[in-house]
Amino acid sequence: MPTALVTGVAGFIGSNLADALLDRGYDVRGIDNFATGRKQNLTELLDTPDFTFHEADIRDADTVRTVTDGVDYVFHQAAVPSVPRSVEDPVTSTDANCTGTATVLDAARKADVDTVVVASSSSVYGSTERLPKVESMESQPESPYALSKYYTEKLALQFSDLYDIDTAALRYFNIFGPRQDPNGEYAAVIPKFISLMLDGEQPVIYADGEQSRDFTFIDNAVQANILAAESDVTGEAFNVGCGGRVTINDLVATLNDLLDTDIDPIHDDPRPGDVRHSHAEISKAEDLLGYEPVVRFSDGLKRTIPYYRNDPV
Repeated sequence: MPTALVTGVAGFIGSNLADALLDRGYDVRGIDNFATGRKQNLTELLDTPDFTFHEADIRDADTVRTVTDGVDYVFHQAAVPSVPRSVEDPVTSTDANCTGTATVLDAARKADVDTVVVASSSSVYGSTERLPKVESMESQPESPYALSKYYTEKLALQFSDLYDIDTAALRYFNIFGPRQDPNGEYAAVIPKFISLMLDGEQPVIYADGEQSRDFTFIDNAVQANILAAESDVTGEAFNVGCGGRVTINDLVATLNDLLDTDIDPIHDDPRPGDVRHSHAEISKAEDLLGYEPVVRFSDGLKRTIPYYRNDPV
């Protein structure tokens, strides 16, 4: 039975990934400092005998080294997320995301871990006009967050060249689903909009709303992580998306339909660092990993809304 370490395990993606690994028969260790992760995401995990949790910061080298010892796979999800947050506070984003990644990777290579899969981001591409975004394109990160994710994946892939360790970087395209925090200034658009519209409030769209995103349900990201870890592929970055685009205006229209509401959004000025369009070319992941989106956008929304109707926050 393999053992996996999930960093950022109290986060939205990390907790869902831990669930899937346990279902797959893994022993799972998790680490989180609750800077952005939520304790409620661990409720079911903590009742599982094959799961152990360590409350610590990934920059704590001694603790990371301890929890990595004896691990087969590391899934590095921990980060300070959000482009706007990084623009407001570039120091924290850079320190947590860059120093934290280096600490995790160093512990993994010293522990002779088989594979490390790191979470990168579609934001590394920047606002290039070419669509869809393909992994061979030049990266043009336009925010401290995007730059920290560029560093994360480059350092991970460099480790596969320098040391006897397999690595893969996953460029997430707007992952959404249950357990994603809808609260706060830096909340992701889908959980924030669902939460507001369930309360009858108007969501705020920055710019004209014709900016588009390749919204990707959480099950697709979980699948990509497991495929990347269990494959023989190393030293590669992969897009993780659905290969389509939805405008923010269309997102609001779809939510109005699914929620049986008729709420007009409020428009505000564009935010610095936000890219205009995001659209993944996923053929590389399909060819090398066997990745295939298992849940499309509209079905993902239908699976997500009940979580926020139950008001778990």
